[in-house]
Amino acid sequence: MDASTWSIALIKVLLAAVIGWLAGMAFGQPAAGAVVALAALLLWQFINIRKLVRWVRSDNADLAPELGGVWGEAVAAILRLFRRRQFHKQRLLRLLREVRQATAAIPDGVVLLNPQADILWFNRTAGRLLTLRGRGDVGLRVDNLVRHPEFVRYLQSADYSAPVIVQATSGAEYLSIQMVPYGAGQLLMLVRDVTREQRLEAMRKDFVANASHELRSPLTVIGGYLETLNHDPTLDPQLAGPIMEMRRQAQRMTNIVQDLLELSRLEASDRAVAGAPIDVAALLAQLRQDVLARGTHPGEVRVQVESQLRLLGEEAQIHSAFANLVDNAVKYTPAEGSIGIRWWADQEGGHMAVTDTGIGFGAEHLPRLTERFYRVDSARSRATGGSGLGLAIVKHVLQRHGGRLQIESTEGRGSTFTCHFPRERLQLEDKDAAANS
Repeated sequence: MDASTWSIALIKVLLAAVIGWLAGMAFGQPAAGAVVALAALLLWQFINIRKLVRWVRSDNADLAPELGGVWGEAVAAILRLFRRRQFHKQRLLRLLREVRQATAAIPDGVVLLNPQADILWFNRTAGRLLTLRGRGDVGLRVDNLVRHPEFVRYLQSADYSAPVIVQATSGAEYLSIQMVPYGAGQLLMLVRDVTREQRLEAMRKDFVANASHELRSPLTVIGGYLETLNHDPTLDPQLAGPIMEMRRQAQRMTNIVQDLLELSRLEASDRAVAGAPIDVAALLAQLRQDVLARGTHPGEVRVQVESQLRLLGEEAQIHSAFANLVDNAVKYTPAEGSIGIRWWADQEGGHMAVTDTGIGFGAEHLPRLTERFYRVDSARSRATGGSGLGLAIVKHVLQRHGGRLQIESTEGRGSTFTCHFPRERLQLEDKDAAANS
């Protein structure tokens, strides 16, 4: 409102007071006349306020009252705010409509959840994959509708770094579900059909397992004949070298087949193993003796046991995982180097680390080290007879025991491979002894 409007309003108040004063003088009561005039003006303003409030509550710009003066300016200002709000509201509605159309068109399912995991909205794909029923399921907890135990544990864990794979209600499909936190504790639930990927993975596992089984017998026969030829006194001396190399390569292939078979057995079931108490100190001492019994090994092999707690697990699998880490360190550590094997426990659980002073590797190799057949240095791995499956076996063994593998390395200075186990995998030695007595 400009100054002239307020000036006119003030002049009207003064004019009403003067007219009332003059009218009151005719009756001998000038003051009373001025009061009556001002009261009438106040009543008029009250009527204007009532009209203004009634219009604002109606939230309809077409019903704006026709008022003059200060009230007309107020009505005009409110109309401008109303139109601006309507413009932004329409804009937001268009954006919301476009977002919903976009999410409805994408091939993946999308479900919006509040902090209590109640469903706020979902697109058609999510409704089809999760068999949700339109508005009837909005407001319900998602774990009351998607009742897979794996999904319930995933939702309660609050660790959404990786998706969880569950089987669809129909039983013929597999779904990948991942939570993405956003806003004030809200969750975006992404659902994707991974049936094709799961079937391809199953075919791959079956092929590897079957091929490994079929290759084992021929390799055993080839190895046996080569060993017989190697000990044949009538064999041409010039063939001794080639036969020795053939035996070495046949043994390498046998090791690869054995590792593939072990990996297939580990992948056959993702269930956690219960197992029995394992004397980690004795196991590490045996691994050290195995290293020292080799023809070539690092000059120093240390074992440091800082806890007498035993590890609950399947001893054959734990031995395989620890042996693979130690064997890996031996292969890539020179004779003048050293290897350290350490077992300790703290508030977070139990830990076994293998540290070497070998060749190490760059940080760019870390994400792929546990992949099958991945090698940092292919030429050196073939020379040492590595299968490229050792770390993959370690990863699967740790997963079945609720653990994880941590890798640290500096190129040219060595590496440290640490197995972390949860506290529930630890047991006191005297408790184990009491159980066996």
